[in-house]
Amino acid sequence: MDGPSGAGKSTFARHLADELGAQLISTDHFATWDDPTTQWWPRLQRALDEVARNREGSYRKTDWSPGFPCIGEGDEVVITPQRTIILEGFSSARKANTRLSLAIFVDHEDERARLERAVKRDGEHQREHFIRWQQYERGWFAVDETRSRADYVVTSSS
Repeated sequence: MDGPSGAGKSTFARHLADELGAQLISTDHFATWDDPTTQWWPRLQRALDEVARNREGSYRKTDWSPGFPCIGEGDEVVITPQRTIILEGFSSARKANTRLSLAIFVDHEDERARLERAVKRDGEHQREHFIRWQQYERGWFAVDETRSRADYVVTSSS
């Protein structure tokens, strides 16, 4: 479940996970303002590789409690082998995701509205981070061709 910030992908993913009885994993557990896509990906990939071998995989979330990211110092998350695991968040449907079986791209075409939704959710103090994040997202999605490779595109309007 991929898409830009503030598009509604987390909400959609939670509802879908509840309906399917699936485990939900978020790229928010890994990504930081300074590392939206790169260095953390192997940590998640190792955990998913274990699940693909029918073994439990695990990772530690990024801990934001001090007000800045402490990578791999948060709560441990265990991924159990099961029929459906939903990976939700920016860059989850990247070309390099070799474990992906179905990609859903959640979009909301009004970038200003998405910015306001994200700021409302996470606080006004994050506005400048989200503005930079949206710039990064535009470039990432263009190069990765995420939306055009998705199996389904869901467009939110509110």
